[in-house]
Amino acid sequence: MAEEARGICVRDVKATAFITAYADHLKNSDKFDLPVWADTIKTGVFKELAPYGDDWYYIRAASIARKVYLRPGIGMGQLQKWYGGSYRRGARTEHFRKAASGVIRSVLIQLQDMKVLELLPSGGRRVTVVGQQDLDRIAGSIARANVEEEDVDADDDDDDDDDDDF
Repeated sequence: MAEEARGICVRDVKATAFITAYADHLKNSDKFDLPVWADTIKTGVFKELAPYGDDWYYIRAASIARKVYLRPGIGMGQLQKWYGGSYRRGARTEHFRKAASGVIRSVLIQLQDMKVLELLPSGGRRVTVVGQQDLDRIAGSIARANVEEEDVDADDDDDDDDDDDF
């Protein structure tokens, strides 16, 4: 039986590989801008310092786009919980705190302006058809790169077997 060709979607690739690839895509895009406050803001009350990386905003945006793709209808509150963390208060007990909503909101607004996301009438957001095609295209390129790497590694392993004969 011939295997049917099917499209590769975001679920089929590893999260870290997709997020780094989509962050590079957003960084190279002229439609997605880095806010002026991105170098001074903390991502939550529970953080002591601002993020170190220069492109942390693009990584967060790619992560949010992936979250909305996987869970249509997700809103600000759920994203705040997901990116929240433990607020360490010295000798006192730790408490959970939500992430800063301004960062998440600005990312969602920019992704809506790019026509990647759309607002639902019941609240929350989902990926548009154009956005889904864009995200799936990037996921497909990652999957093809992984297959090519595996093919190269398999060819290298075959060559090494010949050297074992003494």
